[in-house]
Amino acid sequence: MGAVAAVLALPAPAAAGVNPQIAGLQVALRAHGLYFGPIDGISGNGTVTAVREFQRRRHLPVDGRAGASTRKALGPLGGPLFGRRLLTRGCFGWDVAVLQFLLTRRGFDPGVIEGYFDVRTERALRRYQRSVHVATDGVAGSRTLAALGLGSRVPMAPRATKLAAYRVRTGDTLTEIARRYHVSLRKLAGLNRLDPGRLILVGARLRVPVRPTPTPRTAVVTNPYEVRVSLDRWAGHYGVDPHLTRALAWMESGYQNGVTSPVGAEGVMQLLPTTWSYVETILLGQKVPHTVDGNVRIGVAYLHHLLGEFSGDERLALAAWYQGARAVRKRGLFDETKTFVADVLALKQRM
Repeated sequence: MGAVAAVLALPAPAAAGVNPQIAGLQVALRAHGLYFGPIDGISGNGTVTAVREFQRRRHLPVDGRAGASTRKALGPLGGPLFGRRLLTRGCFGWDVAVLQFLLTRRGFDPGVIEGYFDVRTERALRRYQRSVHVATDGVAGSRTLAALGLGSRVPMAPRATKLAAYRVRTGDTLTEIARRYHVSLRKLAGLNRLDPGRLILVGARLRVPVRPTPTPRTAVVTNPYEVRVSLDRWAGHYGVDPHLTRALAWMESGYQNGVTSPVGAEGVMQLLPTTWSYVETILLGQKVPHTVDGNVRIGVAYLHHLLGEFSGDERLALAAWYQGARAVRKRGLFDETKTFVADVLALKQRM
């Protein structure tokens, strides 16, 4: 923590050394439109100037240091510092940006360094893990972080309070199940006395760790009419076709705000916490209450953003909603994405 502040306090010539934590800071500053230099982990004049400008805008002490209050004001990309938690696909934040930076420096391309742990980052991490002979599970735990050269306070996997049964379904792999339950592949294989390199049989029962379920922050819908009113209001506010917003919400949850998916998507619009944080911090610049109306607002605002990103093309915007914008641009639409898009557009004609 102190290392970040100390490096930022130095003038550029003396700060020529690379501090990987600075890469996380640079990504956060870039997201706020204040830093346009390279993500190089060097606290040069451009980085320090951007920190000072951010502090001025947020009415913080202007000292050029990325202290706790500055990092908190940066939002989801302002933390956690690298080494404070286990990193798996779907994570979002400063530490993910640092991980991507370190992988890039070691020749394992994770794509754009942006602070989101996506499929490409996971693949790069697996390649790196194979090269240093640690568990190739696509999870950045203590051994992987140690191999990357930075200390860690993270255990290899979260401690589970109890175990539950999981029945293997068609298309499941041990790696995917491990990722879903936030446990290393080696740990899951050990719990079930399996060889992680062999196929698992459909219908087999596995023991999986259960983590305490947080109290839902969203209210439960009791009147679908309220949802439709909210959808139409925010569709009008953001200039999105109300028929499209109704169809998407119905496809995602059937207008049920109490629904939480296996991967943590919540509410009427089935929003991941990372998506909610992105919309609040980057698109809206304000907090939105975790209510039915708030869930709808975040979802419609994000849909409006995707429509703008794809020049109003509803098909591509829906595909990006389901699959991710970057994946749509680089890989086109997956078969399951095409089905989702077709279903929403068909619903649109009846909503």
